[in-house]
Amino acid sequence: MIRIKSREEIALLRENAELLQAILFRLTEEARAGVATLELDRKAERWIAEIGGRPTFKGYRGYPASICTSINAEVVHGIPSARRILESGDVLSIDIGMMRKGFCADLATTVLIEGANSYRRKIMQRAAEALQIGVEQTRAGKRVGDVSSAIQKYINSYGLSVVTNFVGHGIGREMHEEPQVPNYGTAGQGPILKEGMVLCVEPMVADGQSDLLEVEVLEDDWTALAPGATVAAHYEAMVLIAASPIVLGTGLFEPQAALLAR
Repeated sequence: MIRIKSREEIALLRENAELLQAILFRLTEEARAGVATLELDRKAERWIAEIGGRPTFKGYRGYPASICTSINAEVVHGIPSARRILESGDVLSIDIGMMRKGFCADLATTVLIEGANSYRRKIMQRAAEALQIGVEQTRAGKRVGDVSSAIQKYINSYGLSVVTNFVGHGIGREMHEEPQVPNYGTAGQGPILKEGMVLCVEPMVADGQSDLLEVEVLEDDWTALAPGATVAAHYEAMVLIAASPIVLGTGLFEPQAALLAR
């Protein structure tokens, strides 16, 4: 069932999204060469606790950490580890979720570790632009397929792959609510977007060899790798459906946007 949020629920979702966005931004500032991904995870858990929240990822279907840290061709669900040390030239995707005051927040971003080359920066730029294009379609009266189609067409037009295994989603009291919001599809199809819905739009992009790409899950049962790719990027925003889209929180920050535009 697709849930329409009340004014009070929207206020809580906005508050949580803004708080989580601030934590995610702090993590991007901490992500640099020589840092272990486990260190980022511990900081995220502590910062979430300090604002009265709890990580929604930790324990979800057995997931062992508070955030996902996916490096280079890993698309999503990379498990933080003391052995995963960030290196110059890496591309790091951070996915983070929180429950606070009975409502969830869920955001993702991708970070350039110093020295990353222009090719990798371009992949990130296309993924970031795809997020903005998808968000633009999240208007009352549109359909989910309009969001999905816009993202796919943009990414495929640059010869890049859209990941099919994972999708955007509604969010509220549960982290994953209806409707699902794929990053591929046909315009004019799917559920109608109505005022008061809150969606997570989250393009996952890789430099694969096909328009649509299925990931390979590694032996840890979580880390999703884009086969044949060298780099992947993932951005996620929480959007309130209205006459014009209202972004409650986003993983695309102004400093990143300026860097990617170089």
